[in-house]
Amino acid sequence: MTRQQNISTYISRTAISLILLATTLLPAGAQNKTFTIQNDSVPLFNGFAVSFDLVGPAMQALGDYGEFEAALRINLHDQYFPIFEMGYGRAEHDDEVTGIYYKTAAPYFKLGCDLNLLRNKHAPNRLYGGLRYAFTAYNVDISRDDITDPVWGTTTNFAVNGDKCNQHWAEIVFGLDAKIFGPLHMGWMFRYKRRLFHKDPSVGNAWYVPGYGIYGDTRLGANFNIIIDI
Repeated sequence: MTRQQNISTYISRTAISLILLATTLLPAGAQNKTFTIQNDSVPLFNGFAVSFDLVGPAMQALGDYGEFEAALRINLHDQYFPIFEMGYGRAEHDDEVTGIYYKTAAPYFKLGCDLNLLRNKHAPNRLYGGLRYAFTAYNVDISRDDITDPVWGTTTNFAVNGDKCNQHWAEIVFGLDAKIFGPLHMGWMFRYKRRLFHKDPSVGNAWYVPGYGIYGDTRLGANFNIIIDI
C-alpha cells in the first residue's frame, strides 16, 4: 500500500470514528435523519479542498487590523467535511482619544467539522452548518503617551512590551459556496464566536485577538472564500 493510500485510509477511519462518536450523543430520531450516509457509488473519501479568505486581507489594508487565513477541508461522501483552518492576525492601533497604542501579531488555529445541509448531497453547490474550536497564543505591546499633571507638573506613562496572552474560543458557522467552473468555488462563511478561556494583558483587556477580532465576550464574523476542490 502506498503512502497516499495509507493516509487516505487513516483519514477515513478517523472520520468514521468521529461520526460514530457524534451519533452516540444524539437522540435516536436525530441520528436516523442526520448521520446517515447515502447509499450510492460516491466513495467515502471524496477528495479535499483548499480555500483562502479575502475579507481579512481587505480589512488589514483598509484598517488597523486583519487576518490572512487559509483552510484545508476533507470531503467525506459530499456530506461531512472535517476542516482545519490556520491564519495569521495582526493589529496596530493608536487610539486618538485615550492615547493608548496597541500592537500584536500571531498565528491562530481552528479545528472542526461541517455538515452539508442540502438534501442532494452531491449537488455542485453546498450549504454548510458546523462547529469550530479555536486557539491563539500572542504577545502584545501596549503603551500610553505621557500625561502631565496640571497641578504638580509631573508626567506619568506606562508601557508593556511582549506581554504573553492566549485565548480559546468556539464558533458556530453557517456557510454556502457555489461552483463557478471546474474545481473553482466561491462562497461566504458566517461565524458566531464565543470565548471559552483567555489570558488578557496584565494592564487590561486586549484590544484585538488574532483570529477572534476586537475584544469582547461574543463576536460575529464573516469570510468570503476562494475554494479549490482537489
